[in-house]
Amino acid sequence: MIASLKDYSQIVLRLYTDLPDTPLKPRPADRRVVEDLHSRGISVHTIEAAFLLASARRVCRNPTKPRLPQIRSLAYFLPVIEELVRQPIPARYLTYVRSKITLKPTS
Repeated sequence: MIASLKDYSQIVLRLYTDLPDTPLKPRPADRRVVEDLHSRGISVHTIEAAFLLASARRVCRNPTKPRLPQIRSLAYFLPVIEELVRQPIPARYLTYVRSKITLKPTS
């Protein structure tokens, strides 16, 4: 667990904004979500896994269905974070999921 809220926030918000279909800059509400996750002791690893899993679910969505709108809030990922708190996914599966996601290029 990263002790400093500042370090934790920087890492989580960078992971969030690097994802496809997310804003380039976090909003104040996103920062409040991160503060709550930090206070609850949710690990960065769990959050990253939730980001990747939710993003993979979007990418692998049935192509005949309408395109989903852009993600506007980090809160979008809270149900998946809760899912992984209850039942973590194996590291090998996370590696597979990571291979399905194209992150935004870093500047």
